[in-house]
Amino acid sequence: MNDQDTAARWGAALETVTLGDISLRVALAGEGPLVLLVHGFPESWYSWRHQFRALAGAGYRVAAPDVRGYGGSSRPWPVQAYDMESLTGDMRGLADALSPDEPVVIVGHDWGGPIAWNTAWLHPGRFRAVAGLSVPHVAPGNLPGIEIFRKVFTDRGKFFYMVYFQDEGVAEAELEADCARSIRLFYTSIAGDAGQGAWPTNKPHGARLLDGVAEPVMPRPWFTEEDLAFVAGQFAESGFRGPLNRYRNFERDHAWLRARGDSVIHQPSLYITGDRDPVSAMYPSGPVESMRPFVRDLRAAHVLPGCGHWTQQERPDEVNEHLVRWLGELG
Repeated sequence: MNDQDTAARWGAALETVTLGDISLRVALAGEGPLVLLVHGFPESWYSWRHQFRALAGAGYRVAAPDVRGYGGSSRPWPVQAYDMESLTGDMRGLADALSPDEPVVIVGHDWGGPIAWNTAWLHPGRFRAVAGLSVPHVAPGNLPGIEIFRKVFTDRGKFFYMVYFQDEGVAEAELEADCARSIRLFYTSIAGDAGQGAWPTNKPHGARLLDGVAEPVMPRPWFTEEDLAFVAGQFAESGFRGPLNRYRNFERDHAWLRARGDSVIHQPSLYITGDRDPVSAMYPSGPVESMRPFVRDLRAAHVLPGCGHWTQQERPDEVNEHLVRWLGELG
């Protein structure tokens, strides 16, 4: 089954949208006000497969791009091509191309969360509402995140995946050696149905990403062998350099975002996460309380019991229900 047939199975069609010197492959479904869905790492438009029919059936046009560097989208080589300025610019460009006359709703998961939150903040006239799954919106602090991670983990001899991703070519070589195994272990080890210790937390600095990760039982109810084959096939074709380059822009993003202002979002907002999502542990006061000072119109925040990191894939019905209700209340 080719990519277009796979999209059709989920009620979408793949099109290419050209934005200057960048082209983005976009899965499109439905008619109506535009809802832009932004995936994270290591994902693709396919991460939103369960949302197409639900949102289209509720009267919306859905657009889920492959973020630059992924799947069928452009894959520029330079690290700086994946900074927040470039990625929020892509989302603004998609909004202009697909909905030139009407403001857009943007929703993001994982790295797509910061892309969505910051796009809405930077372009309030073009984005009428914003939702984030897993990753909350907070303003940049005094130090770039990577410096904090080095102090907390590396300087104490502990492994941390974002530090591991900094050296160009190292994580690429590990992950691309067997894309199916890499995706299988990465997805299943931080899901809500992962067993205790599936993702090791006590590795030493110098270890590799997948060292010690438990080999999972497949298929999972939310992630089948067919799902695995499609996602792994995307990375076998595109590689991991572009996706990993997102993690190599902490300093650049920090300086650029702080120069833009206070990072406070005023549009109607929604947040959804799982109570087993390891991202939550990165926020000492919890993700919801951490974001409240920076999201002034947070209409709802839902924490899904038993759900891990892959929010809209693990719990599609609940996520769809929350999204459709929130969208309907926007008017």
